[in-house]
Amino acid sequence: MPWSRHRLRDADVWARVDDAGRPVADAEGRVDVVYKAAPGAKLYRAAARNLTPLGGPTVEIDAAPAEGGAGGKRGAGKSGGRGKSGGGALTAVPDGAIQVWTDGACSGNPGPAGIGVVLLDGGRREELSEYLGEGTNNIAELTAIERGLELVTDLARPVVVFTDSSYAIGLLSMGWKAKANADLVARIRATCRRFADLRFVKVAGHAGIELNERTDALATDAVRRRA
Repeated sequence: MPWSRHRLRDADVWARVDDAGRPVADAEGRVDVVYKAAPGAKLYRAAARNLTPLGGPTVEIDAAPAEGGAGGKRGAGKSGGRGKSGGGALTAVPDGAIQVWTDGACSGNPGPAGIGVVLLDGGRREELSEYLGEGTNNIAELTAIERGLELVTDLARPVVVFTDSSYAIGLLSMGWKAKANADLVARIRATCRRFADLRFVKVAGHAGIELNERTDALATDAVRRRA
């Protein structure tokens, strides 16, 4: 059965489709998706309603079921709930992935700026609260991602960055042109290219997602302390 390119929230995926190019959904409305068109690509499940076709030719992919079976406890496209990560919106988090939660804060725009980062890697949890000095909110959001990626020591592992900044995601994973902060964006893009499997997930800010709230508190505390 063929596969075709689709958009799933903030990521491009390949979805299983029929000969007419329509996603093949099960009784619960879920569709098989993979993130790479490669033999043995790990198989996930996404809600058909969350898939947007991108067009282009179909391909054949010999996908492998995710650990625990397709649509396991961390199936693609699922959101909400609170697991061991302590936050919602866990979209397509591969098993064993390193999670990097980030946020930036600014008192005035521009004004005193700070960042907050929480890194989760199995039993390891690392937090960072850093004052940046004068800056803009966008600089703080981008710098938080940069600092978070710097905390990752194993670049071969899957890494998922969670941020509430559509601006940062657009620049770093969707090909947006940097009209400002070009040097900072170029530096982070170069860092991103060093990772074997790096994904960005947009989360809702100030929506009660535990780790997003925690990074916000770390960022605003850095601004308050000016340290």
